[in-house]
Amino acid sequence: MHVVIMGCGRVGSTLARSLEDRNHTVSVIDQNSDAFRRLGPGFNGDKVAGMGFDREVLLKAGIKRAEAFAAVSSGDNSNIISARVAREEFGIQQVVARIYDPGRAEVYQRLGISTVATVKWTADQVLRRLLPAGAEPDFRDMSGNIRIDQVVMPESWVGERTIKFQRQSGARIAWIDRLGEGIIPVRESVIQEGDVLHIVMREENTAQAYKTIKNGPEED
Repeated sequence: MHVVIMGCGRVGSTLARSLEDRNHTVSVIDQNSDAFRRLGPGFNGDKVAGMGFDREVLLKAGIKRAEAFAAVSSGDNSNIISARVAREEFGIQQVVARIYDPGRAEVYQRLGISTVATVKWTADQVLRRLLPAGAEPDFRDMSGNIRIDQVVMPESWVGERTIKFQRQSGARIAWIDRLGEGIIPVRESVIQEGDVLHIVMREENTAQAYKTIKNGPEED
């Protein structure tokens, strides 16, 4: 697909190269043409100097044939305006905006513009590494009701079926990291030593799930 990126800083240039490596076509917009040097000599996409919310600039970047738009400049206002123009004027459904203010990010999330609140995301990543297991999830949905946690399974669960863990914990296993490979469990799957489970559960079931993990399986 064709993707238009507004902002050629470290995030925008890395995103552009990553998309191109995956065989997508990319146009990058930045008001400072010197910023395009971050893309490197191997970048084959379009480089458009200008403001990402300027209609003519967007047209030059191929917005009419784009399927996605990312606003990742260093300015919240520019990102918000550009994202809204891409979505509301050009009908782009896949729109993501980088927003430093988490309060504003939540507002635009509700308007249908996916946002990445940089400061909050970084703080959450640090929290997950500081606090005990279960204190902070890997992901929580917008309502705050559903969470995904990453759990290293203790020895007491080795050899038990995944379906038994799900039944006793009240959580669902989205996938298992096993020896560097992601595995989606089936009914016959068994927990092995070193497995890391990514479990989905309701917020109110968190305490029960972690109690089950710690105490080990009960006899059926």
